[in-house]
Amino acid sequence: MEERLQKVLAKAGMASRRHAEELITGGKVKVNGKVVTELGTKVDAYKDKIQVNGKPIPPPEKKVYLLLNKPRGYVTTLSDERGRKTVIDLLEGVEQRVYPVGRLDYDSEGLLLLTNDGELTQALTHPKHQVKKTYLARVEGVPEPEKLQAMTKGLQLEDGPTAPAEVKIAGIQDDRALLQISIHEGRNRQVRRMCEHIGHRVLRLRRVRMGPLELDNLKPGEFRPLTKQELRELMTLAGLQLNVKDLQAAVNVPSPKPGRRKTVNVVTAKNKNARDEKPSFKPGAKGLHKGKSTVVTKNKNKRDEKASYNPGEKGLHKGKAGSFTTQKRKPRSI
Repeated sequence: MEERLQKVLAKAGMASRRHAEELITGGKVKVNGKVVTELGTKVDAYKDKIQVNGKPIPPPEKKVYLLLNKPRGYVTTLSDERGRKTVIDLLEGVEQRVYPVGRLDYDSEGLLLLTNDGELTQALTHPKHQVKKTYLARVEGVPEPEKLQAMTKGLQLEDGPTAPAEVKIAGIQDDRALLQISIHEGRNRQVRRMCEHIGHRVLRLRRVRMGPLELDNLKPGEFRPLTKQELRELMTLAGLQLNVKDLQAAVNVPSPKPGRRKTVNVVTAKNKNARDEKPSFKPGAKGLHKGKSTVVTKNKNKRDEKASYNPGEKGLHKGKAGSFTTQKRKPRSI
């Protein structure tokens, strides 16, 4: 995909957008061996040879888009001064430096998007796009209809009025209501504060949807890459154009035992026959998922067994069902 030259230079970390423009007009930039001084020149970072002061710019970093089911007891930051576990600790084997899009507080759980696509992150968190986020909140007691209606109209919190929310009771158990709440704002602990404002403290909070993304059957602590369809819908929501070349094709997940390593190949836009599958894996789990078939060495004591994954049968992965069967490896003839 072609982009303006100054934007490509800025994304490559060569300079700020403004300084990149100065480099171009100053004759410091070459494209395919020719000096380019015109601002707005379109280039393809993957195809064109671009040099600044005679040195080639680094190749574009492949973009990674991960959907994580955040458990309780993790902070949504890259590090924590109090030594608490972070969501990054769950991304075993992901070599790219990714960042959370939005946040979930320490005691909350559920859907969290992580990526190294700064442009997408900025777009999704900008108020003008009003990305809807849906939560399930277990609260003390059962709110009266009047209280729920007040939430749908907006509440006056200490940091200002909230935008209208979508609220309904999804269930009641032991005199504790399960509320389904959808909002497009992203204030700190907003759902908890809204519930407390109407007199019903939140006992458990879980985000289950963000825009077109849903948790489905992803277990706490598990993560998976976005499908092509999910990414296309997300880019449309953010007003951006999807660049298929930016997709990351595989994530390497190291084995918990030293000296052994497993590779989990995930489905992206590059796999046209399985692009809408939603593979998931748990860091450190035994086995690997590779496209449509998998060969797994279960452990050191059973090196002569291998398990194969057969799509189309009942199994663990949602999207394309499958099952694991075990076969004895035939002894090698001498």
